[in-house]
Amino acid sequence: MSEVRTLVTGLRFGESPRWHAGRLWLCNWGASEVLAVDLDGKSEVMATVPTTIPFSIDWLADGTLVVVSGQEGLLLRQEASGALVPYADLRAIDQGFNEIVVDGRGNAYVNFGIIALVTPDGAVRQVADNIAFGNGMAVTPDNSTLIVAESHAHKLTAFSIGPDGSLTDRRVWADLNGDSPDGICLDSEGAVWYASVPGQNCVRVREGGQVLQTIDVGRGCFACMLGGPDNRTLFMLAAEWLGMDKMVEALDARTGQVLTALAPAPHAGWP
Repeated sequence: MSEVRTLVTGLRFGESPRWHAGRLWLCNWGASEVLAVDLDGKSEVMATVPTTIPFSIDWLADGTLVVVSGQEGLLLRQEASGALVPYADLRAIDQGFNEIVVDGRGNAYVNFGIIALVTPDGAVRQVADNIAFGNGMAVTPDNSTLIVAESHAHKLTAFSIGPDGSLTDRRVWADLNGDSPDGICLDSEGAVWYASVPGQNCVRVREGGQVLQTIDVGRGCFACMLGGPDNRTLFMLAAEWLGMDKMVEALDARTGQVLTALAPAPHAGWP
């Protein structure tokens, strides 16, 4: 069992962690902030987002930060001035979005009930449907496979990625036996770490569903990401969860934390 350390406390609600440019970036839901946190726990506001929840982040191939403004159905990009401006309008294909991953070819996938593709030229199209509460996504290092956490279906689902970004060959990557996966990330041994709110833990599984490791965090675990100097630090975003009907109370309680533990294998793939 890896020792769990506390890096940050007092977040309203942390989501969408990404290791980027030597720091952990995350979305602080309810505060409309994108934060970057160093390994001493010092945080800096990197963007102010014109929405409440949900919103998530990644980077385009040229290093531009993009933000999913979930309720508004927009993908925003950050300009050199720091301002967020529209990059892609997703409302024509669905009305609400959640998570994003940008693969190694610059294709951005955005999900919730469907998966939308935004290609590097800004074109938008739907590439998958019937996603049961889409949460975290990850793309394998060879850009061949996209894995999505379907929280309400209690499974990780995989798609083959075509040369044009299309998704085919839908299949169950791992049946999670009733657990509800949230944010996910891949490691170099081909395993997936997924965060579990009801389980109050972070779980490492291999394809097929075998559980390799479980890290208890004592509160709802919403997302995870591998990073750090050697890419073997597992960052876990956790908060006390009171249920969807008490989301405001949960945000106001500021129980959000960033927790860390040493992982057996380093990060791989995207994000």
